[in-house]
Amino acid sequence: MMDIFFSEAAGWFTLPAAVGTFFFVLRLVLMLVAGDVHDGVSDGDIGADGFDGHVGDGGHDHPDSSQSFKVLSIQAVATFLMGFGWGGLGAYRGSDLDLVPSLAIAVLFGAGMVWLLSVLLKFVYGLESSGNISIRSALGRSGVVYVTVPAERSGRGQVKVTVNGRQRIFNAVCEGEALTTRTPVKVVDVNADNTLTVSAS
Repeated sequence: MMDIFFSEAAGWFTLPAAVGTFFFVLRLVLMLVAGDVHDGVSDGDIGADGFDGHVGDGGHDHPDSSQSFKVLSIQAVATFLMGFGWGGLGAYRGSDLDLVPSLAIAVLFGAGMVWLLSVLLKFVYGLESSGNISIRSALGRSGVVYVTVPAERSGRGQVKVTVNGRQRIFNAVCEGEALTTRTPVKVVDVNADNTLTVSAS
């Protein structure tokens, strides 16, 4: 069995395939387990500057295709090695091609895998972007304090507000006395730093 993977020149494909697959799967598992974490908030819907880690109307964390390539810079090498290894091994062992044609197929297969990954990532980020809602949609809505809001704008707390049928958490400040957990509030303003000003309702 091991002869298939390591005899003759097969090892030139087996090693990249094993290394690439290991790091590709590791990265995928870490993404699934950790999820998107923004400034310490990691519930998948909410970011510290608003929701989903992205803020509309000029927010600075809006996802775009450049983020795809930041991920690619980490994952592209693993993807290429995985495609190169398995594609080359398939050509070399499965189709009984010589080493040089197998190397050419391996390179093409690896490049194709990287291209496919970039397309999929752009698609995923496009879906994420289209699902964002402006923080200004929370203006005038009612909610409840999630983390105590300090008095007189002396610090930030957090409030839960339902926007478009989904409950989201936003950073918030207040003008008067501190607002404790579970206090009903109303959003009276949206601030330049992507926080909400709330008052007891």
